[in-house]
Amino acid sequence: MKQKVLLAMSGGVDSSVAALLLQKKGYEVIGAFMKNWSNTKDSLGECAWRGERRFALKIAAQLDIPLITLDFEKQYKEQVVNKMFQKYKKGITPNPDIDCNQKIKFPLLIKEAKKRGIDLIATGHFVRKNKKNQLLRAKDESKDQSYFLYRIKKSELKHCLFPIGKYTKKQIREIAEKNNFPNFDKKSTVGICFIGKINLKKFLQQKIKPKKGKILDPEGNQIGEHDGIYYYTIGQRLGPRYGFDIKKELDSQNLGNSKKEKGRVFAKGKLSGNLKSKKNLKKWYVAKKDIKKNILIAAPEGHKLNFRKKIIIKNTHWIESKPKYKKVYARIRHVGELLPAKLDLEKNQVILKKSITGISQGQAIVLYKGKKCLGGGEIEFE
Repeated sequence: MKQKVLLAMSGGVDSSVAALLLQKKGYEVIGAFMKNWSNTKDSLGECAWRGERRFALKIAAQLDIPLITLDFEKQYKEQVVNKMFQKYKKGITPNPDIDCNQKIKFPLLIKEAKKRGIDLIATGHFVRKNKKNQLLRAKDESKDQSYFLYRIKKSELKHCLFPIGKYTKKQIREIAEKNNFPNFDKKSTVGICFIGKINLKKFLQQKIKPKKGKILDPEGNQIGEHDGIYYYTIGQRLGPRYGFDIKKELDSQNLGNSKKEKGRVFAKGKLSGNLKSKKNLKKWYVAKKDIKKNILIAAPEGHKLNFRKKIIIKNTHWIESKPKYKKVYARIRHVGELLPAKLDLEKNQVILKKSITGISQGQAIVLYKGKKCLGGGEIEFE
């Protein structure tokens, strides 16, 4: 008798090829389409999930496998979207994709499988696992998704199959094209899990009202005004093009740079003063957020305020047990650079070998030893 596996089918090429690979290995595949969000519309005004489901149905019919639809919209809204709004309101930058995998995708899919007497589930994630049920990075490092799965439990991993983890994205598309899948060249999903690509600011404004505040430079001088500290994250670029009105840039000598330049003025998104070329403008970034005072502190590119080396972590999750390693590799964003670091569990901190920019409170920091994902935690500021 063939072993059954419940496969999460999104309508995309990755999970479609995962179904084919499992079938070729002799599994009896049952597809499961998750309906988790109805508010995103396509260009015709139809709920986006309906179009995705049609793709999943086509692939299921082509492979002669059943496809069930699981409605987790209530759980997704309560446990992922509402939590996301709450964190942004506190000035924290969450990662809803991680929450989705931890709270919705894996536990609810495993629960549904058990209800049907099925012991295994599968997904189209670019990750691998070994015989010890340890989570490993994918062969295709440019598509690796272990960052999003760092909160998976060891008890869940033993029920999981990741069929595409040993392939590159290019190979997956080639397999799909060879087998005449209609989605072989379908664009990969971007944006928030199940919601898609959105204007995050407008999305947040549904629940979080604008509140004007000051933008200060590193010396405490006001250089502009923001419309809501919640909408912006550490490392985000500033300027009229990005929704900010930066009024002036101080002498660079005052900001810790060696070359002295004259002040520059921004007025309603247009340049004024003695600036002759936009090419000479410095790039400014959000360096700090003072939630209580509703203040953003900005710093020019290269300024020390933009860099961090020591990272405090909280809400840690270790896939097996607390790591004994001190030397690890850290990643602070999906397929971001793997950074050499030291792990100090006594102080709950990770010390990077070199300082980097763009670290935000609430983001995940995921740690690795070799190819193995150890787990990680949320970034906390002192």
